[in-house]
Amino acid sequence: MNKVIHSSHWGAFETVVENDRLVDVRPFEHDAAPSPILKAIAPAVHHELRIKRPSIREGWLQSRDRDRGSGRFVEVPWDEALDIVAGELQRVKAEHGNEAIFAGSYGWSSAGRFHHAKTQLQRFMNCFGGYTGQKHSYSLAAGLAILPHIVGDLAPLRQLTTWDSIADATELFVAFGGVGTRNAQVEPGGMGAHSALPWLQRLTEKGIKLVSITPLRNDTPGFMDAEWWAPRPNTDVALMMGLAHTLVVEGLANRDFLDRYTVGFEVFEKYLLGQSDGKPKSADWAAKVCDLDADAIRRLARDMAAKRTMIATAYGLQRGDHGEQTFWMTAVLGAIVGQVGLPGGGFGFGYGSMHGQGNPMMRALPVSHSAGDNPTGSFIPVARITDLLERPGEEYDFDGERRRYPDTRLIYWCGGNPFHHHQDLNRLLQAWRRPDTVIVNEPWWTPTAKLADIVLPATTTLERNDIGASSRDRFVMAMKQAIPPQGEARNDFDIFGGLAERTGIAKAFGYDIDEMTWLRRLYDEGCAKVADSGLNVPDFDTFWDEGYVETPMPTTHYNVFTDFRADPAANKLKTPSGKIEVFSERVDSFGYDDCAGHPTWYEPVEWLGSETASRWPLHLISNQPPHKLHSQMDFAGPSLSAKVRGHEIATVSHSEAEKRDIEDGDMLRIFNDRGSTLAVARVSEDVRDGVVLLPTGAWFDPSEIDGSGGMEKHGNPNVLTIDKGTSRLGQGPMAHTTLVEIEIYTGEVPDVTAFALPEIVPLD
Repeated sequence: MNKVIHSSHWGAFETVVENDRLVDVRPFEHDAAPSPILKAIAPAVHHELRIKRPSIREGWLQSRDRDRGSGRFVEVPWDEALDIVAGELQRVKAEHGNEAIFAGSYGWSSAGRFHHAKTQLQRFMNCFGGYTGQKHSYSLAAGLAILPHIVGDLAPLRQLTTWDSIADATELFVAFGGVGTRNAQVEPGGMGAHSALPWLQRLTEKGIKLVSITPLRNDTPGFMDAEWWAPRPNTDVALMMGLAHTLVVEGLANRDFLDRYTVGFEVFEKYLLGQSDGKPKSADWAAKVCDLDADAIRRLARDMAAKRTMIATAYGLQRGDHGEQTFWMTAVLGAIVGQVGLPGGGFGFGYGSMHGQGNPMMRALPVSHSAGDNPTGSFIPVARITDLLERPGEEYDFDGERRRYPDTRLIYWCGGNPFHHHQDLNRLLQAWRRPDTVIVNEPWWTPTAKLADIVLPATTTLERNDIGASSRDRFVMAMKQAIPPQGEARNDFDIFGGLAERTGIAKAFGYDIDEMTWLRRLYDEGCAKVADSGLNVPDFDTFWDEGYVETPMPTTHYNVFTDFRADPAANKLKTPSGKIEVFSERVDSFGYDDCAGHPTWYEPVEWLGSETASRWPLHLISNQPPHKLHSQMDFAGPSLSAKVRGHEIATVSHSEAEKRDIEDGDMLRIFNDRGSTLAVARVSEDVRDGVVLLPTGAWFDPSEIDGSGGMEKHGNPNVLTIDKGTSRLGQGPMAHTTLVEIEIYTGEVPDVTAFALPEIVPLD
């Protein structure tokens, strides 16, 4: 029995291998709270859905048709496949230019820093002359766009006030979107020890008052005994304004802080008090918008002023219409309270949203691989894929710029599954047929692989060597190969290396050195960066032999904006004013009607307070489930066990169920004008009335593949969500702004075919 240490986005582990098969994984010995997702790894690696050989869609091979999702795949030898891909890349480059190549990679492909699909794809494409890429992330696009305008950079997002400071100093923790351990299972570079659960337990033991503001009770662990507020979804900005209004009119606003550390409050105050638009944003106003109690809002505002308060906003709140406003108003509310820069006070984004949020920034060994610079400079906002494909040459606004969509002729997707995380999948399905060619590197026959023209089988992390590292975890992991590559799978480095040889860029790409030489180089480069820091790290051979490096935890608390608060003149923020911009002249100068120069309440395009709700009376929440990361390994282990009769579970309140005669276990049709899907009902008091919860992650399984999509059979919520930008500034995804209706499905329930293999003509 062979054992090696390895790592993943949801934690480090030890492999159990027998006869070159991974039979089990065991949590890393230093992880006191391992993720249950680890149990999916072993069955996934050897699953029948693994892609065995390079495969090309027969229709494309014969006539270059674009009927993606139909017909058979033909297996071909690797050399033939690479020749075809290289030839197609060179053709598109010669005929249409590099901007016509859309290189997509999104979906947490590997904790390994070298064999990271996005890095390998983009490095190859940069050496090839460039491509059109994506800017920002589905998780945080709106927030990433607005924060530099407010505070100059991403400081309150990337390095939060640490848990230890909160535990020692915070008296009141106000959590917009809750705070929990579900999303904190994961970290981009992996982790050796999950920390969120122990920290939340410590906060509970310290007696810190927690107010959890979310339509879902379980967004905060039950042991924390949180005070649960359940507003209408997408109304958090209105609630923040009601709190701010109370602080101002009752003389509780910290005027000294506002005068010294912010600019433009006088402009926003006129809006807040209704002097500029005739609508005071009072607690009474907020209560009507949010469907909450006005007196409770006023009491909370007074409590925030009287106690050391941390205002925390989850990532998910900016994934709604006008999502930029949630982050902006969070910062402004924090400024009004005036505790920014004090121990345990101020504001932060993403506590509980990922493993590292709230952890100290480690003096960790920085191991990373560079993709280089894109010579074309061409990109789209991350979630504007369908617009890119549908509207070549069309202009659009983004963060103060007027940009144009290029004419996409080839998609190369590596590491991810857009037919999971993108919105309005029926619309994407039609747009996906517009390019000449779609190429995918992938270990499994995912929905995206089935909708490709050329599919190249990639290894999983267990079939290659790598290094796992994160700046917010104290362990650097040697991710040793545990089993041989399955079938004829190759790692992405070798795939792109083969293409680099055929296109004359092998040396520039770095294919003149092998995998282990690269790992040694990246490790040694990291050691050189910390040589003067006093961090004692072993040489590469020792690290590789021992399996990991543990770096010491910082011994001092960290609070965001401490230096700025101590001396704002000497420690200016990177904003035009050097201060927190309550009113931004730059944003105002853009002239956007959906993102003004100060935080503003905009009614979402769909919400429970709109006329649209008379037709679609339920707000859909599609959050991240505890049993998988996005759609990864949906076909194995914990994800399968969380389904009922092969379908995802949709949760509604008893009241909403009674209105429709729904009982636990009923098959539901969830629908709106964009599409429909099937899911099994669960009735619970853990969701507020007017809400249906359908977690994300089910592999896309449409009943029709002709472009119309038909009814989705598996429970994928993104056949229902709106594919519209959050605003002209951020252009982020807004999946959390979606209204639907539900009904008992009385027809014959179709089989779930998401995990069925396509028809394949074997090479043998």
